[in-house]
Amino acid sequence: MMRRWSALLLVAVLLAGGLGAASAQGGRRGGTLRVGLDSDPPNMDPHRSTAAVDRQVYQNLYDKLLDTDANLTIIPMLATSWTISPDGKTVTFKLRQGVKFHDGTPFNAETVKYNFERMKDPKFPSARRSEILPVQSATVVDPYTVRVNLEKPYSPLLYVLTDRAGMMVSPAQAQKEGLNFALHPVGTGPFAFVEKIPQDHETLQRNPDYWNKGEPYLDRITYRPFVDSNARVANVKSGDIDIINNVPAPQIKGLAADAVKPGAKFKLLEHGAFAWDGIYLNVTKPPFDNKLLRQAFNATIDRNAIANAVLQGAVYPAYSFFPNGTPAYDPAWKIPPRNIALAREKLQAAGRPNGFEFTILVTPSPVNQSVIQAIQSMASEAGTQMRVQLIEFGQLLDETDHLRHQAAYEGWSGRPDPDFDIYPFMTPSGLGSFNSSGYTNPRVTELLDAARLLNDMNQRRRAYSEVTKILADDMPYVWLDFPREYKLVSTNVRGFVHVPDGMMRFRTVWLAQ
Repeated sequence: MMRRWSALLLVAVLLAGGLGAASAQGGRRGGTLRVGLDSDPPNMDPHRSTAAVDRQVYQNLYDKLLDTDANLTIIPMLATSWTISPDGKTVTFKLRQGVKFHDGTPFNAETVKYNFERMKDPKFPSARRSEILPVQSATVVDPYTVRVNLEKPYSPLLYVLTDRAGMMVSPAQAQKEGLNFALHPVGTGPFAFVEKIPQDHETLQRNPDYWNKGEPYLDRITYRPFVDSNARVANVKSGDIDIINNVPAPQIKGLAADAVKPGAKFKLLEHGAFAWDGIYLNVTKPPFDNKLLRQAFNATIDRNAIANAVLQGAVYPAYSFFPNGTPAYDPAWKIPPRNIALAREKLQAAGRPNGFEFTILVTPSPVNQSVIQAIQSMASEAGTQMRVQLIEFGQLLDETDHLRHQAAYEGWSGRPDPDFDIYPFMTPSGLGSFNSSGYTNPRVTELLDAARLLNDMNQRRRAYSEVTKILADDMPYVWLDFPREYKLVSTNVRGFVHVPDGMMRFRTVWLAQ
């Protein structure tokens, strides 16, 4: 969905104030929305977060400078308009006036400047550093105008600011709490933080001073983690949960059939693939510091069997970081067939003709385990033995962030601009956060840096295609599938907009009962 800078500017002008449209539809005030998540959100600080599930809560706790609509078009949020200099090196934002943080402090240009400085501070453990790497500084022009100064043109910037890098935290609260800000988060969003009981629930309450008058409609949102995917679905069917963020692939066909039956109490919503799943191979330690062993393991995997047999057609088999239908996807890419003879050839060349052993980390969901068990069986046919270690999601992130693992089954929720579907995962900028392979390659970094300078997606696609070929040989990450985006939601939930990024925004949601 990438646009040229001029097109983005036109969108900004046409859609300024566009977030107010939904509120005109009206809705019933009150009630608590009960949300089921696939894991417990590990970090409520958007500048430190590396987990997709955190972002489900963030959509309602924090406002961003910009947002995307149901077509993934960039629309105003805390920034009402923006202009880009002819050389592409400065972006000037006009800010929404009359906005307050949940602690009562005002939102203005100084707070935007503070947020950029916080994300860039080398003493702060920021997970956003890679996303805003080209940003040199943010300058206050006047109380409600801020200029972002870039080292060089950076085509993904506006889309970057529709996500965690664009989420504004309260400077007063952040300075008061330091690294404990995640325990007492404060934003400007439609809902404010109440409490979080780890592994049990997290509660947000209505922000009565929200800048989009009349919204939100709900009094509260309660998020509950359900690691067991079957339990998530069962709770929607029983009426104990109103919506879930992650629908288990093996149940999609059955749920689709049930949802259209007379008197059905839930709906199944679907979008095309936006995310990716696969296995990080830690190239900094044995056994996967040996490229031949990475190639041997990859050759044992039947991606079509995983997509169609294990996951019942709810995903596409994958061969890159760019899902079907996203701007950088190349239909010329072919899924590599399973090739046990090639796997044995690579093992022989590596001096391990009888195979090797390694441990893979995986979160304890039934779907994840079924995928890994299938791969475990496939790999064993070439003599490679996978030991499976079940691990809680937050702990898995800690292990992979610090490269203590050998292999880990992890995915990514996807972004509308392809840069952040690959850049932090395969360049030094992501070490310690997103680069869970510990992989670096100067040519890959050079190509991805070049793509950041380009506005023409055809030119960017050529760079991404060359990178994909390099990675398909180096194999620091074993792509498996591109999941379709599903939500299971009670028929009592009204006003919900299913955005392709899979993030659940509840500003306009209301309950029929």
